[in-house]
Amino acid sequence: MRLRPLVAVSVAAVSVILLAGCSGSTGATASGSPTAAPAADLCDAQVSSGAAADAVTVSGDAGVAPTLSFTAPIQIDTLQAKTIDKGSGTPVTAGQFISYAMTAYDAETGQKLGDIGYKPGQLLPAQISASSPLGQVLGCGAPGERVVATFPASEQGAAQVYVVDLLGIVPSAAWGAEQAPVAGMPTVSLADNGAPTITLPGGNPPTETQIATLKKGDGAAVQSGDQVLVQYTGVRWSDGKTFDSTWDKGGVPTSFTTTGVVPGFRKALEGQTVGSQVLVTMPPADGYGEGEINTNDLKGETLVFVVDILGAQTSAAQ
Repeated sequence: MRLRPLVAVSVAAVSVILLAGCSGSTGATASGSPTAAPAADLCDAQVSSGAAADAVTVSGDAGVAPTLSFTAPIQIDTLQAKTIDKGSGTPVTAGQFISYAMTAYDAETGQKLGDIGYKPGQLLPAQISASSPLGQVLGCGAPGERVVATFPASEQGAAQVYVVDLLGIVPSAAWGAEQAPVAGMPTVSLADNGAPTITLPGGNPPTETQIATLKKGDGAAVQSGDQVLVQYTGVRWSDGKTFDSTWDKGGVPTSFTTTGVVPGFRKALEGQTVGSQVLVTMPPADGYGEGEINTNDLKGETLVFVVDILGAQTSAAQ
């Protein structure tokens, strides 16, 4: 993820500083999809505190947007991080996705620039690594961890002071309550890690898109244009073979907007809640179009997907 300082006051702008990877770090690929993070000691990755971080007083409970007090301007020469509240439970490890929130202040003026992530749908979960800004700030923190971080000025903006809250570690598979299966639709069995195996029923494929919720999540509902973080597996109805799966790519979730996928996939996502697992069967009209079935593309194919919805960011926050 590439570190960029905050230069705007809007809520959405607060996210830019920690949302993209540093050069050479593990994070998004050229296509925008996260990649498997190499094992690394996040405890050693956390940067040290210093005079700048020590000069900041933070008030408020972890998980709620805090108030920062300091005498401006603060001289910030290096990235510094100081743990304010220790988390509890299992520490985060490299490659995991976390939910988090943050509050930003201008180090020169002491003015609050904004906060983000304290309400559902404001931030998409982010993958953490030892070389990412989140890893350098949070280290091997646990849910509930609160850290104050100071960022020096750069070509992109003035120095800033942040509080970052580690809200939780996002499971790699859907965690919702199991729902009753729908008769006549494909059946799904899950491996220990959550990877699905899809078994097709006999007979002709359906002529209309069919959707079933296999697990009902407790998170926010996905809206049109939201960016989502998902795991998925897709199979062809014609031969039952998998043609694409995040589970076959290291089990690393991927992200995209609901308006950037084929209609059947979009229908399966919008209206569902985060934490849900969804089964969808789509005819060619809602997939990759009509045409003669061939081995080079998915035209003419009825497709079946199992999708785990792990996170969502509203279009207004993007």
